[in-house]
Amino acid sequence: MEFVLAIIVGILATSAFYLMLRRSLVKVILGMVFLGNAVNLTIFSVARVTKGFAAFIPENANTLEGTYADPLPQALILTAIVIGFGTQAFAIALFRKAFQKVGDDDLDKMNSTDIMCNEDIPGGK
Repeated sequence: MEFVLAIIVGILATSAFYLMLRRSLVKVILGMVFLGNAVNLTIFSVARVTKGFAAFIPENANTLEGTYADPLPQALILTAIVIGFGTQAFAIALFRKAFQKVGDDDLDKMNSTDIMCNEDIPGGK
């Protein structure tokens, strides 16, 4: 199972870096999504993928014994999913505003600061 997960993480990370190097802003945002998923799966696979019981210590024991599910990586992944969703929503909103100003999603056409209209600046002409 870990081998399959490692292959999937590799494919996601490779495609994420490839998409983030493209000129289209849509592909950059999609690459961010892929990279976030690859990192989440990496954290999940580092915690050892095992089927087990919840991480509760029995009443008469001092430590956990046997196979159990580690709750810390699961909590980290849930937090990363929420933060990733917020980052993606911000990137999409930023892309929408940039597309309205430029009229194209090519990053080479967005390299100038002269694109911004003076009407958007308070007190502009």
